Amino acid sequence: MTLLTYQVFQTVANIGSFHKAADILGLTPSAISHAVTSFENELGFTVLTRSKSGITLTNYGEQLLPYVNAVLNSDESLQQVIAELNGLKQGKIKIGVFSSVCTNWLPDIMRSFQKQYQDIAIEVFQGTYDEVYYWIKNGVADLGFLSVSSAKDIPIEPLYKDPLLCVLPKGARKGDAPPYIDIEEMRAHQFVTQREGTDADIQNFLKENSLRIQSNYHVVDDLSTVALVEKGFGICLMPELVMRDIPYEVDSYPVSPQAYRIIGIAALNPGFMAPAVRTMYKHILKNYKQEC
Repeated sequence: MTLLTYQVFQTVANIGSFHKAADILGLTPSAISHAVTSFENELGFTVLTRSKSGITLTNYGEQLLPYVNAVLNSDESLQQVIAELNGLKQGKIKIGVFSSVCTNWLPDIMRSFQKQYQDIAIEVFQGTYDEVYYWIKNGVADLGFLSVSSAKDIPIEPLYKDPLLCVLPKGARKGDAPPYIDIEEMRAHQFVTQREGTDADIQNFLKENSLRIQSNYHVVDDLSTVALVEKGFGICLMPELVMRDIPYEVDSYPVSPQAYRIIGIAALNPGFMAPAVRTMYKHILKNYKQEC
């Protein structure tokens, strides 16, 4: 087995298409198919299921993929160490990120980093908390932004304390209402909630304050949630960082008791990183860490 074989398997597994994998790797679809078939023959079991709807991993393939990722990441680390010993700063960094950090922080982080390290490539994977956790855990991403509560067993360095806000339709409260919303006021409203795995900190706040939410609206992304609130379908809780991006006409208030999510940078092995990854990790801590 060669590193190219591992790259073919990893790319097909992530993309779900021989043709798209061929475009990414600069190979022909038949070469991709041949590499996968040879890989499976050498292993003695199938790792991919081919169907009209696309390519999916078999159970064996799912178990094998994290180890293939680890091999490829180790090779990338080796190449970066060699380059570092030769006085060069190069390599690739794969970063997992959720939506509000992707829009508010990541462009500035990438711009400031690449001013100093033009030869280090950055690959971005955007998803939910659960997806970012999975990518870090399985070697798809080298680093990832998560909330502290969603990092679980992955080491995380806190960066930013992000207040939770209660979001209501524009003008829904009277002018003499307090400049915050407490638990009892929240109980009087229908909620629009996001599906589990997208808003762990908000779910924790609801549980800690015995807010048993019965909602007919279970969406995934922040914009859809606030759009439903704007049209009067309920209220929602959102981190302040999210609300910087929202184009809808809504009102938002601090919650009482005060609540926050702590955003941090997570890595599976902070003490053992490829040089380029370590450089990015230190860059983020130096330039973007605030008191939490």
